[in-house]
Amino acid sequence: MTPVEILFPLIFLVLAGFVCGKTGFIATNQLEGLRRFIFYLAIPVFLFLNMYQADLSKVASAKLLLAFYLPVATCYFLVLFAKWMTHKNALNEAAMWGLSGTYSNTVLVGLPVIIAALGTDAGAMVFMIITFHSALLFALSFLFSSTVKQSLVGTFKPLFINPIVLSISLGLLLNALELSIPKLMLSGLDWLAKPAIAGALFVLGVSLVQYSLQQAWQSALILSLVKLLLLPAMVWGFASSLTLPTMQISVLTLMAASPLGVNAYLVARQQACAQATLASSVVMSTLLSPLTMSFWLYWLVL
Repeated sequence: MTPVEILFPLIFLVLAGFVCGKTGFIATNQLEGLRRFIFYLAIPVFLFLNMYQADLSKVASAKLLLAFYLPVATCYFLVLFAKWMTHKNALNEAAMWGLSGTYSNTVLVGLPVIIAALGTDAGAMVFMIITFHSALLFALSFLFSSTVKQSLVGTFKPLFINPIVLSISLGLLLNALELSIPKLMLSGLDWLAKPAIAGALFVLGVSLVQYSLQQAWQSALILSLVKLLLLPAMVWGFASSLTLPTMQISVLTLMAASPLGVNAYLVARQQACAQATLASSVVMSTLLSPLTMSFWLYWLVL
């Protein structure tokens, strides 16, 4: 398959969602209900089933986690330090920049691309890795943000009750304990999970209507290039130096090459800092990602 064949269905769904949102076919109150179904039911069930059915002997690897998270953490601190050096009184804003340059929209964009290009076995690796994704990057951002005024328990509680983290953890637990689920229940859960990927991409398109490129587009462009090119290059280089299998290197790199996730903007809004920059970065990186993803697919897969 060519990058166009891999990416076109994904782009089509996002574009369809954007058109529906822009024309008012999907109203704001309708979007909230659709979003809750996709992100609190369909996607968690999808992730749970895939983690429950995964061959853990092929995906559970500390080396695999290190190959992804060490470059991600390094890139986070590089961006944070570079921004802080130019505005030394704005560590909170520097923390949001670090988040913008490293937080990947793995579930909505990276996962469909990886499954389409590399198959469902590659998806199992993604599920193992993203369990710690939000926890690490949000924790660092909260830690370095001077606007945090609540207790550590209150700050980090959302990370541990996140439906994605919970669903993957539960699937991993049942898999490790070799607990069986009745076939009828599995069949029902499978039907509930079917709209997860398509629905997530459609909701992403509708959600993009709410954000704008008019403010802070220059900063958004810089951060998008860091997110889409520098970070995956760092992950690819480090993973290659560890002599990981080609499949694993490709999965890690494509995860890192995913555009900025919308949740990063929600963190900035919660911290009342750099909101325009992160909103613009979400849109900019999403618009540029078909081009950069095509490059990485040619480099890694074709």
